[in-house]
Amino acid sequence: MYVSAEHGLGFGSLFRRRGRAPAPFPLSAPRHWYFYRARNAIYHVFSSLGFGEKDIVLMPDYHNTNEVAAVRASGAAVRFYPIGRNLEPDLEGLARLVRSTDARALFVIHYFGWPQPIKELLALCDAHGLLLFEDCALALLGETLGRPLGSFGQYSTYCLYKTLPVPNGGVLAVNAPGVASFGELALAPCGTTTLLGRTFELLLERLRDRWYLGGQAAFAIKRTIGMALRALDVDRVPFGDIGFDRAHVNVAISRLSLRLLEGFDYEDIRRRRRANFLMLRERLDGGATLFSRELETGMCPTIFPILVPDKRAAAEALRARGIAAMEFWNSGDPEARGADARFLREHVLELPIHQDIAPEQIDYMAREVLNLKLKL
Repeated sequence: MYVSAEHGLGFGSLFRRRGRAPAPFPLSAPRHWYFYRARNAIYHVFSSLGFGEKDIVLMPDYHNTNEVAAVRASGAAVRFYPIGRNLEPDLEGLARLVRSTDARALFVIHYFGWPQPIKELLALCDAHGLLLFEDCALALLGETLGRPLGSFGQYSTYCLYKTLPVPNGGVLAVNAPGVASFGELALAPCGTTTLLGRTFELLLERLRDRWYLGGQAAFAIKRTIGMALRALDVDRVPFGDIGFDRAHVNVAISRLSLRLLEGFDYEDIRRRRRANFLMLRERLDGGATLFSRELETGMCPTIFPILVPDKRAAAEALRARGIAAMEFWNSGDPEARGADARFLREHVLELPIHQDIAPEQIDYMAREVLNLKLKL
């Protein structure tokens, strides 16, 4: 059996009419802007606010590195606060750091769709006059305290393609009046070759999920075409895990992505992801060991994290069985040296639970994880 790491795009979605349900936050936010990538929006926020080398942004030491690079590229200074093994900060320690650094902004990441202690973080920011920035790259469609994740801070960003089958796209929501606007920002199109290549990947992923051998053959053909384009030096906007690319920071979301956003059943996507998460947790007998809290009503988990003794070996063993396990965030910024963050990087393995995964695939993943005795 094959279990893909990524949702695919059905061919019929290219022609689907606009959905009847209202768009979710941030697509419905009064002030929101689209970018090719969410990390580009992060750069533009701190750059537009005039952050310089004396303006400190407090960032979590467990991170992807792209968001850190985007903040540094804006000219801001970065200081790291520790994230514990429960994926939350020590609030008292964070408060001491705020007082000792005279920071200007607090950057929080809602890991894998699970909210940070937002009420306490808001109180901390209010008490010290900090700007609150919510990174919701992996938390689209999630809610807490009766509100969407990303609606609490002055700014929030979302990575659309990590939850939805769109070829590209990030969203910036501006939630507070009197802060920077981006209506006049000129963004260039991503280009036809870039758009077609990524769209083709999503279509092939759906094909491979339903007909593995045919999908694999089609992917092999696509890779050959990609190699030919590189040899011909055809201009393309890079995609994938390429870090923060300053040269392409002013690239726009594609029109195709915007059109696809009009046709998704967002509530069904959230329902399927929640159901897959809960089913896998039940099959693994509570294997989501990182989270002490239950799955709140309205939350939309992006992946299912498990703790394993050897991350690389576990990922390879599962891939050999057709399960596309993911190794997120293997390394961080060199200045982020927290012991718990290092533990998370070495031992957290991510299993897919996206909306295309069927119950029989969940059962298969759980059996293989238990048979391989992968849990820490």
